[in-house]
This record gives sequence, structure tokens and C-alpha cells, in this order.
Amino acid sequence: MKRARLTLGPLLFHWSAAKRRDFYLRIADEAPVDTVYVGEVVCAKREPMVASVQQEIIARLRAADKEVVLSTLALVTTLREVERIRELVNGDLLLEANDVACIQLLEGKAHVVGPYINAFNEGARDVLVRKGAIRIVLPIEMNKTGLQVVAGTAGDTELEYQVFGRQALSVAMRCYHARAHRLTKDHCQIICGIDPDGLAADTIDGIALFTINGTQTLTHGNAVLLSELAMLREFGVTHFRLSPQDLDMVAVATHYRAVLDGEQAADEVTAALRTLTGTTPWINGFLHGQPGRQWV
Repeated sequence: MKRARLTLGPLLFHWSAAKRRDFYLRIADEAPVDTVYVGEVVCAKREPMVASVQQEIIARLRAADKEVVLSTLALVTTLREVERIRELVNGDLLLEANDVACIQLLEGKAHVVGPYINAFNEGARDVLVRKGAIRIVLPIEMNKTGLQVVAGTAGDTELEYQVFGRQALSVAMRCYHARAHRLTKDHCQIICGIDPDGLAADTIDGIALFTINGTQTLTHGNAVLLSELAMLREFGVTHFRLSPQDLDMVAVATHYRAVLDGEQAADEVTAALRTLTGTTPWINGFLHGQPGRQWV
């Protein structure tokens, strides 16, 4: 069995340019990850601030022998955004397509299919591969039965699955973050930047249910799939994604790398990982065929 690849997914939250730069430079120098996804996925209005430090980040990651993949928007809504993706298609970075519009522009060119594309079965997988996908990030809602079928017959296609961090549930045209602060989407003042780990959204009964991140809705809990890593490898998953949160992601990556490499058992790093995630609950329901917010 080939060595498992540990990846760091795109940063979903809106951090200042300085914080973003420092985060990725530390990842380059210290994190035992093989692949790092960069780029803006949630909102095109954030892209100018991301761009101000992106080239330095990419250069540093490449110098550290990390594979760099450029993630694209999960919801493409304007001609300007389409033209921006067209420019990226002609660049020298491997792209992660998160919207069907991007897949159309990438047809015939090697690319990664992101988790926002619903590849829930072998047929969808094979269509995407014929269009040029060399790696598919499987949807977080996929349960282990479906995952085993899709991964077990994937051949040489690389398959990636998120094993840590808040799970992305949807991206919408409206910006809930702006509305929560009585702002409109067009005049949002990039208010999502005040919540570096998202804005909690509770039910009327006070139960923490979601995390709001601009136009995106995430789970409240952090998905933590540690004891499931061996099972996922047996199924045929090749890449294991950590989604960046506002905590020590170098330490998180170190724990996951140790478990993937068989240097430590999952239960041996559990206490240390709980210290890192604080009071945020752990969830793994989707993989086990249960409501996503549950811990099985």
C-alpha cells in the first residue's frame, strides 16, 4: 500500500493578509503535509486581499517541496468570475474545481475535483475522470458504504476525503454573515473577517447547530476521523484532508501524520487533539450513516 498523503484544504475563513501569510509560512516550514490547497473558495470579494500575499505563500510552499493546488470558487455567479477562472486555467498550477463552470473550462486538462461537486457514485466519478480529473475530493456527506464502493473501483484515480475540521454544508447567493450584522451583501464591509473561525448559529432553543462563514454554512462541530483512518485507507482513499481552523494546525497535522504512518494509535493522540480543539464538539455522523452532527 502506498504512503498515505496528508493534505491541507483551502482556508475557508477570511483572515487578514498578515495572518494568512504567517499561517502558510509556518505550514511550509513545520507541517508534515504533502499537499496544500490555496486560493479563495467562498467569496470573490475576498480575492484581492488573498492575492496580496498569495505568490509569496506559493513560492514558500514550493520551496518546502509541498504540492500546491489552487482552489477556485464554489459558486461562480458572474462573467468576471468565469474570466478569472479562465485565466487560472492557463496558469502553471494544478486547479481544484469547486463549481461545474470550472470543470467545463478545465476539460481535457489535469485537475482536482473539489468536495462541492457531487461525485456520489461510480458513474459521476468516471465522467469527471474522462474530463481530466486526476483526483476527486469526495463529498463529506458520503457514508462509508458508498465511499467503499466509489473508492474500491477507482483504479489509478486519487481519492481524497476530509478527516478534520468543520464540514462545509452549503454556499449560497445570500450572505448570512452580512445579514447578521444588518448589512447587505453588496455593502458587507467584508464583515466575515471579524470571525476568524466563523460565526456560531444556534437554534431558538440555544443548541449550537451551524457555523456561518460569509455566504457559506458549515457544521458547528469539527469532524474528527482518527480511528477511521485505517478503514478509509483499506477502502482506497489516498489523500486525507485537514480543513484549516483557527488553532494550531501544525500540531493537528503532526498527530494525523503519526496515526497515518502507524507511529501512534488513534487513542494515543486523542487527548492532545481535544486540547487543541477546545470546547468545539467532535462529529463523525455522516461517514457512519448518521446525522452529521452526531459523534459515533
